[in-house]
Amino acid sequence: MAGKVVKSPKKSKTQDLSVFINLLTDFGFKRVFGIKEVMLDFLNTVLDIPGGVADLNYGNVEILGLTKEDRKAIYDLICITGNGERIIVEIQNIEQEYYKDRMLVYISQLIQEQNVQGKVGDKDWNYKLDKIYSINILNFVLGKKKNPKKYLSHWLIKERDTHEVLYDKLTFVCVELPLFNKKLRGVKTALEQWIFLIKSLHELKNIPKKYKTEIFEKIFEMAKIAKMNKKK
Repeated sequence: MAGKVVKSPKKSKTQDLSVFINLLTDFGFKRVFGIKEVMLDFLNTVLDIPGGVADLNYGNVEILGLTKEDRKAIYDLICITGNGERIIVEIQNIEQEYYKDRMLVYISQLIQEQNVQGKVGDKDWNYKLDKIYSINILNFVLGKKKNPKKYLSHWLIKERDTHEVLYDKLTFVCVELPLFNKKLRGVKTALEQWIFLIKSLHELKNIPKKYKTEIFEKIFEMAKIAKMNKKK
């Protein structure tokens, strides 16, 4: 009708432009966790192992099979510590039916790699292997949980009745993001800071006060979408 002012529809939240990248994407995850200092801080927070991880290098993310016909394993990120320990860091957004099997396949490839490298013709090799940690950041819940609030779990190979550890060189670590329900105001520990950031960085508009540390400020700087070129 003539003279009637038509108001434009309100802008929905989904139309808002994000300030920071999404760490749950392949690009966002590798861009941030590909920074050595960032990865070291994350690993020492999540693994919480005696002595910590003092140094690391990034390994080849493609491990070939034993033959040309075998499928190769492509990892998100692999770290090798100064002690030779291997750390797989995987992020999985979509639920996968046999993800536990996948964790075993990926670890077995790293075991086989140790078996092959430098062992051919070595008569003194006695099957000693370096430790392997498999860290899995999951945007789904990995099966039924006895404790539905436990979002971080460490799994070892143990005796069924006594729970005595049979082999301490394989550790599976699972971060199940849907089980972490804390809001920003409730985040207190370093672990909670990390999990909240992984889950919610892309929803933030600025750097919260509790993230005003050297490592986290570096992450926020790297994660700014405005500082990226058009291709990225």
